[in-house]
Parts: sequence; structure tokens; C-alpha cells
Amino acid sequence: MSRYLTKKTISVIPIAYRDEGNIRELYKRVTNELKKITPNYEIVYVNDASPDGTQRILEDLAQKDNKLTVILHSRNFGAQNAFTTGMKQAIGEAVVIMDGDLQDPPEMISDFVKKWLEGYDVVYGVRRKREKSMGWFMEQAYHSFYVLFSKLSYIKVPADVGDFSLMDRKVVDQLNLLPEKDRFMRGLRAWVGFKQIGISYVRPERFSGDGVSTTSIFRGFWWARRAIFSFSYAPLEWIFYAAMVSVFASILAALFYISTYFLLPGAPKGFLTILIVTLFLGSIQLVVLSFISEYLRRIFEEVKSRPVSIVQEIINDHKVKRSKGRG
Repeated sequence: MSRYLTKKTISVIPIAYRDEGNIRELYKRVTNELKKITPNYEIVYVNDASPDGTQRILEDLAQKDNKLTVILHSRNFGAQNAFTTGMKQAIGEAVVIMDGDLQDPPEMISDFVKKWLEGYDVVYGVRRKREKSMGWFMEQAYHSFYVLFSKLSYIKVPADVGDFSLMDRKVVDQLNLLPEKDRFMRGLRAWVGFKQIGISYVRPERFSGDGVSTTSIFRGFWWARRAIFSFSYAPLEWIFYAAMVSVFASILAALFYISTYFLLPGAPKGFLTILIVTLFLGSIQLVVLSFISEYLRRIFEEVKSRPVSIVQEIINDHKVKRSKGRG
């Protein structure tokens, strides 16, 4: 009986930005886990132009381990684009993407692989509980967002699900073919379909405090805006409803003033009422313009057709070595 779960090739893609205190521990735990799963694996570590000592640490590890590929971005392109870079580089029959702060436990990878071997094309982690440092308010806010997003989106996106997941090669290939630049990976993953399942886990604390945590209410609003405007037409529908409400309110106001003109000719004509109505209509117009501008901004980014990222250097390029081997 084999001591491995499979002989198939598994690729794991962690991303790094301000994570120098997490890299060695993540590399060790991921490597130890993969050695239990398969003899054929690779780790594709994407350094998203981290300003700390991340590059030096990754280069040192790559010199000692040929199974570690290091990709250096020319500048910071963001986590979603970093995942895309890694997915285009990965050669595995299954690909795991994960954050670089060890809040995505590497020990979950074996559970993902078992479900994949059962026939599931996508296996994602479901965050049933988050780190204590986040606080009760932020935890509830994140959960409420996912519930709201699921109701507003034109695709079914599971609640409390992040990027941490395993995807079969055919899913990765389809994601790599998508031309859009403003990428929201967990939404795209749901959009492509295939057979999917979630596994619950408790999300631990960030391993090292050296990096800067991105968890904040402002960051949460940024993610919510990105998700909703990328996978929902609801804001455009709200514009129509807001217009109908404004028209209806205007008709009622006109009827009210006409009635008071005839029934109560001595009634005072209030300047405050006019001011409130003007402010109300002006606010609706600004909200409408903000909705439209969000969609226009996304159209503007897409039509420029720029690449999602620029790779400065690849250390231990497994794709090139495999191509030479076939040649």
C-alpha cells in the first residue's frame, strides 16, 4: 500500500506581501504536508513586490529546494493578480491557492486532495470562525457581506469562503482563459462552475506580526464594492427603483401643494421643505452617478487590455524545464 494519497502532481501557490516573518514557516509546513500527499509537487511562491526582506528569503529557499519556484513581480499588482500569475505558471494536475500569512492552514491541503480524488473539481475552505484579533463586529460584518453578496450576485457564491481552495487542472485552465483584468477569484471560481464542495475550518491568527494586516473596515468596504460591482447588476436596478420613487414622491408633493393652494390659501410656503426636497433629489443623483461610475471604471480598465501583472524574474522555472524535457 502506497504511503502517498496520490502520484499526481500538486501545485501550491502562496502569495507574499509584507510576509517575511511567515515565509519560512509556511514553506516548511506546506512542504511537510505535500511530502505526505504525493512525491510529485511544486510550490509556486509569488512575491508581489513586497518591500521587506521577502525576496531575499525566497531566493535563499529556492537555491536549496528545486521544487520551489519563485516569481517576482515588477511591482505590486494585488493578491488576485498574484494568484493569476501563479496559476499561469503552475504545472500541477491540481492547484491550491492560499494567502501567505498562515491564516490558511497548510494542513488542510490533504483534506482538499481527498475530496478532489473523490471527484470534486473545486474544494474550498469555509471559514466557520475567524481569528480573535478581528473582533465580533468585523466577524459579523464579513458574514453579513457574504450573505448580502450571495443574494445580490447573479451567481451562487458560498458564504464565508475566501480564496483558499484546490482546483482541478481543467478549472485552472478555464480561469486562465478568462480575459478580464479586474479579477475577484472566489467569484470567478464560482462562475466557471464544475463540481464544487466546501470544507469548514477555523481560521487561525496571523502567524507573524511582522507584516501589516489588511483586515480593516475600510479594506472590507473595498472588497465588498469590488465583489458586488463585478458580479451583480443590482446597483443598476436600484437606479431604476430610485428614479421611480423620486417620480412618485414628486407627484405626491405636487398634489399636496396644489391641494393646500386651494384648500388652505393662507398656509405658509416653506423654504425648508424646498431645501429638503432639493437635497433629497441631489443625493439620489450622486448615488446614481457613483453606481454608474463604478461600472464605467471597470469597462475602462478592461478595454485598455493591459496584462494583469508583469513578471520580473522566475527562479526554478518548472514550465521551461518540462518543455525542454519533452523536446
